[in-house]
Amino acid sequence: MKEGIHPKYVEATIECACGNVIHTRSTRGSFKIDICSACHPFFTGKQKLVDSAGRVERFRRKYANVKGAMPAADQAEPAEEKQ
Repeated sequence: MKEGIHPKYVEATIECACGNVIHTRSTRGSFKIDICSACHPFFTGKQKLVDSAGRVERFRRKYANVKGAMPAADQAEPAEEKQ
């Protein structure tokens, strides 16, 4: 490897909003994150709604009165094939 062209690879501490702390190495250094593998719904199996600045509620209010846009799962019937 050539000398002087690679970034520094230093000890880093990654802190999650849930309180989980991960010690690793990085070229970026230490930083904070919102979601880690200890609290992410994919890894925990629990449904957790990650809402950033009320975007989900704003979306629900915006499309609350729209009918027929998305049929409910129990109302949707499979189309019969005619022969």
